[in-house]
Amino acid sequence: MGEIEIELWCKETPKACRNFLALIMEGYYDNVIFHRIVPGFIAQTGDPTGTGMGGESFYGEPFENETHSRLKFNRRGLIAFANNGDKRSNTSQWFITLDRADELQNKHTLFGRVNGPTIYNVLKIANLELDKQERPLFPPKITSARIIENPYTDIVPRITAEEKRQQLAARQAANAERERLDKRKGAKKNTGLLSFGDEEDKDSGVLAGGKKKVMARPDFVDPNESAAAGRPVETYVELPESLRNIGKKPVELNRPVKKPTDSDIEGDVSGIRAKHDAEKKNTADARKAQIEEMQAKIRKLDKRRAGSDSDDSDDDAPRKKRSGPSFLDQELAKYSAGRRGKRSGKKDEDDVLSALSSFTGKIRKAGTSDAVHDEDGKEGEETRRLDDDTGGLEIDDDIGFMSHALKATKEDDAEQTRRAESDYTVIDPKAKARAIKDEKVERRRDSGRNRGHGSGRR
Repeated sequence: MGEIEIELWCKETPKACRNFLALIMEGYYDNVIFHRIVPGFIAQTGDPTGTGMGGESFYGEPFENETHSRLKFNRRGLIAFANNGDKRSNTSQWFITLDRADELQNKHTLFGRVNGPTIYNVLKIANLELDKQERPLFPPKITSARIIENPYTDIVPRITAEEKRQQLAARQAANAERERLDKRKGAKKNTGLLSFGDEEDKDSGVLAGGKKKVMARPDFVDPNESAAAGRPVETYVELPESLRNIGKKPVELNRPVKKPTDSDIEGDVSGIRAKHDAEKKNTADARKAQIEEMQAKIRKLDKRRAGSDSDDSDDDAPRKKRSGPSFLDQELAKYSAGRRGKRSGKKDEDDVLSALSSFTGKIRKAGTSDAVHDEDGKEGEETRRLDDDTGGLEIDDDIGFMSHALKATKEDDAEQTRRAESDYTVIDPKAKARAIKDEKVERRRDSGRNRGHGSGRR
């Protein structure tokens, strides 16, 4: 039907997800069918027997439910473990919801969901033809399962999927050998029956009178030589050299053959496992050698980039020292020379500080000098003429800004307060509500007083 991608919620249901991933590592779900499909409800699988009554967990015994407040059966494509109604009966069987299933809440362990467009492959399973027991007539099966990302690095499977496949192949080969031997044993002739007596005599080359049948070809014998020797032609034949050794070594058709047992199969599995470990070790060594070769190439490229004279030189050889000062020392020397004023076109920090001190002194001196001010607080502009050698040009060299002082006119505080109250009106909603409430209370008092005076007049 296509691939089904499943996302597991390992943080919320760690025990259920660990059981699911461990069984996948062992190849437990390979070639397992979907044995139960309820349209609009669930599609169930995970039983190697295909009956719905089998299956075991990775822990060796059923485990308890794991529920979480954020995980709810509120849509299709959710993955949960099946049980028999007891909260401690989860094994290997699991199901996929085909619709919302609120009746399963807090009764089953919800531990994952189907991702992306692979949900449509699940819906293909839901559309299969079923019998009266909700079993598909042509049940789909899980060909294989693989883990894309495993958060549990400490899981040690009892047997890997590859070892399980090899063990299954060995058992199938043993069963085929047993069947072949059984067929061969059943094909042996029963000579105890009278109906086979004549045929046995014919096959063995013995005549009815007890004499052996002559196995000779007259066309292979020279009649003159046979007559001179005084023997009949039919009793002797000269065979070619290529045919003389045929049949000298008898073939034992009924020799005992040892049938393979379960211990032999387990021995084969041990050999397969040892071979797998050796191949894995060889692969690791080859990968390590490849990594070392790549590192050597990288070191060679680094040396070439750094300006090495020889590319074929040894990578581990010590590098030659550069003659003369390093680049860092040269830059530090330039910086020190600039600070000492040796570089032209750049002022020293001391000159900047002296210029700043001079300008500060001028401002202070201008503040203490007598400045001419008019009634409006405006200062007169100062001008000076250059010496006669400059051509007598008049320029604006006003330095009176140094003696300017900021003065604020002082007004009456009451006048400022009155102006602020007239310009800005502050409305307090609570104060207005209190005023309205007080007004209502005052009205009630006045009405009560009026009613009291009227009753006294009556």
